[in-house]
Order: sequence, then C-alpha cells, then structure tokens
Amino acid sequence: MTKTVGELCKQIKGIYNLNGSADTVITGISSDSRQIEAGYLFVCISGVHVDGAAFAAQAVEKGAVAVLTTKHLDLPKSTVQIQVPDIHHALEDMVPFFYDYPGKKMRMIGVTGTNGKTTTTHIIAHILRAAGYHVGVIGTIHALIDDEELPIHNTTPDVVELQHFLALMQEKGMTHVVMEVSSHALALNRVAGIEYDTAVFTNLTQDHLDFHKTMENYVAAKAKLFQSLTAAGHVKENKTAVVNIDDPWSKDILNACHCKVLTYGVEKDADLKGSNLKVELKKSSFDVVGPFVNVHLNMNITGLFNVYNTLAAIGAAHAEGVDEATIDKAIQTFHSVPGRFELVEAGQDFAIVVDYSHTPDSLQKALETARAMKPNRILAVFGCGGDRDKTKRPIMGRIGAELADIPIVTSDNPRSENPETIVEEVEAGVKEGLKPGQHHEVIVNRRDAIYRAVELAQTNDIIVIAGKGHETYQILNDGTIHFDDREEARNAVHALHRGDK
Repeated sequence: MTKTVGELCKQIKGIYNLNGSADTVITGISSDSRQIEAGYLFVCISGVHVDGAAFAAQAVEKGAVAVLTTKHLDLPKSTVQIQVPDIHHALEDMVPFFYDYPGKKMRMIGVTGTNGKTTTTHIIAHILRAAGYHVGVIGTIHALIDDEELPIHNTTPDVVELQHFLALMQEKGMTHVVMEVSSHALALNRVAGIEYDTAVFTNLTQDHLDFHKTMENYVAAKAKLFQSLTAAGHVKENKTAVVNIDDPWSKDILNACHCKVLTYGVEKDADLKGSNLKVELKKSSFDVVGPFVNVHLNMNITGLFNVYNTLAAIGAAHAEGVDEATIDKAIQTFHSVPGRFELVEAGQDFAIVVDYSHTPDSLQKALETARAMKPNRILAVFGCGGDRDKTKRPIMGRIGAELADIPIVTSDNPRSENPETIVEEVEAGVKEGLKPGQHHEVIVNRRDAIYRAVELAQTNDIIVIAGKGHETYQILNDGTIHFDDREEARNAVHALHRGDK
C-alpha cells in the first residue's frame, strides 16, 4: 500500500507547507521511530514527556523519507518535510486515506460506556463467529484478527495504529470488526475515517473526569458515536443504536440517535428485557423477551452486569442479522473474558475473583455480584491508580467498606504518585463507610495485601481482588514490573497450603 506525498497532502483540510518532492512515495506511516522502515513517513507527535521531533533524525537514518511536523527540522535535504499547525488534525485527514478507508469497507460495531465494553465486544464477536463471519476485535486487552492476537496499548489506539489494524483486518478477510470505543477516542477523534454501523451504549458512571471535567461533557463525548451513525457521507445501510434503557444517561444517548434503536434492560420495558434471573457462583440463566425474541439462556458467566452485557450483545447481533437460534447456541458456549469477574481456582475452599473494576460503579457491581452469591464473608482487595481521577478515591473506599466485610486497601498502578498518599485518600472513604466494629486493613504492597486476604479467608468466603483484572504489570514511579493478580492469588493459596509465612 503506497501513496505519494502529494496525494497525502491533498487530503489535509487545513493549511500546510511542503518542503520537498510531492512525488516521493510513502510505503508506511508511524509515530514510533523504532518501527520505521524504508519509505515511511515519520510523524513527530509531542507526548506528555517526549517530543517526537527529537527522534526524527533517528527515523530518517532507519529509512524514513518524509516527516510530518509542526516546525522545520534540521534534517538531510533529501528528507521531505510536511509542516502543519496541528499534527492530529492532519493525521485524521491523511491516515485513513493512506489505508484506503478500511473502516468504511467492513461492518463496524462500536461499543461505548464506562463499564462492560470488553465483555460485550467479546460476546458480540463470539456470536458473529458462530454465525459464520470473520471477526476482528479491538479493545482494552488486545486486538484479534479471528484467533490471531495483536498487542494493544490504548482502549482505542491512536488513528495511525487503529487504521493499521483495520487495514490488516480487511486484508485478512474480516467481514466485521467489533471495537471498544472510549470517550477519549471520541473526544480526540482517534476514530476518524471509520463509518460505524451498529453502536452500543452500556452505561455511564463517574470516570475520566480528570479529562472531561463534568459528566455532561463525558456523555457528550459518548454521544458522538451515535451521532456518527448517520453523519453526512456515511453510505452503508442498516444503522442501529443499541441502548441500555435502565441507565439514567440513556436519554442523552437516545437524543443523539437518528436511526433504528433497540433498547435493552432488566428494570424497564425494553425491546430486549432480561427476566427470571438466576445468578449463581459459576453460571447464570435468564429469559430474554421482546418483540423479536423469546428465549431462555444458560450462560457460563455470572453476575448481573453480565446479564446486561449479554443483552447488549444480543441486540448488536440481531442488528447485524444473526438469527435467534444462532444467538442462543453461541451464548451457551461463551466463557468469561480474562480479568472480568474471573474465578481463580487453586484448590481452596473459598472463592477468589479477579475483576477489572477500577471505578466506583464497577467496584460496586463486582461486590454486589459477590454478595448475591451468598458467601460467608466478602474480602475486598482494592485501590486506585495514580495520575488519574482523584475524586473517585474516597468514593471507592466508602463503597469497599459498605459492601465488603473486610476491606483491604492497597496500591494499584501508582504511576508517578506516592502510593502511600493514594492509599490514604482511599482509606479516608473507607473510614466513612465502616460499620461499628468492622475490621479493615491498609497494606500498600499489593502482593502482601493479596497474601493477607488469602490468609484471612475462611470456608465459603469470597475474595474480590479489584482494579487490575487482566493486566500483567504494575506501573510504579521508577518503572513497570510484572504483576498479575491471578498469579499472586494462586501463589498465595499454594503458600498457605504449604504453611509458608
């Protein structure tokens, strides 16, 4: 796949200055100098800590023939320089064109919301594959091309990485792509050049207010996905919005929809309503009723939130033309997504659950799900990440105290912050929610906190280790280390059985 510099520059809607030959052929685009190959355009993106322009000379040495920059750089005269006032706007114009707009050629399903995106996308993909389609997935954990796994760094990658993924998926014959679409990606237009066909709204609860500032800004960012379904220039047919009608912010999403709408829920009347719910430790079942479906489902995943995720996935699959029998059969063979209320088994006589709940709402749902299983006690190991929304720390602390029998506050990904400071802010909320005589602990070291929970656990208790889920690392001030809550929990159980201290 190649384009000339001149062809790329013609796509830029704003002003630009071209220094060099417009006939120079571009064979690839990257903002990472380590990934540059001969014929590439290097993008000088300024990050929080590093200015990409500092790596331009290195990129040219590796074979870059052109750079996209906001300022003229001291580079070999043979290097083409495209100077623009805003790198990101230029990329939105150029990159989808370079890859021939793959996001307009496959069926694109976007899932947005505070919680539930990962599980919902995976259930949708599972159903579509059962219906015989080739499906790509792009989300928090990874990108999938059918069964081939690619690493990923953001919930929705930047426009360069995302278009590259989509081009690979189209090249390998994917008919559908199911994507998690974050509010950041919508606000920053990382999804430029994509025409979505089905959009799913899971829920909206407090998160990312460090970025959006207000809940109104947050929901406005989410609403952009639904507005885009019928945007000017979008030509694919069969546009559908799938909306959780039980969520109080759903009215804002519905107001943004100008296409067919399918609602789902448990509490309110909906096109897809879950009823007769039976949620157990390792499985669940419920009826789905509505104008176009009436089916009893038995699932290998549990939790009320997964009832909602499943209803959302059914709505998306129906929107894409999958029949009821295929949906029913596929759901009964779906198993949990890593780190989403994932049970950890190591021979213990109590339950251990690892969950990616790192917002007040998701922590509340995880603990309420654990309580619904009627355990003897709930031990909650949780904390909050550094360099993120600080307002949720005491809120999560209070929730942990109110819904768990023994809250254990610990470190999450402290990043550049002092972990002890974060823990203190979480503990302040814990103290507000404690009942008379209720025991709580503060253990900054996450490994020690998990071991302590296992040490305290008794028969028929549930330990909920919240926050990191599928992550296999911990981000500290002085670097990133390997850390997997599931591994640590198993090691703790084995150590307990051996009688280790």
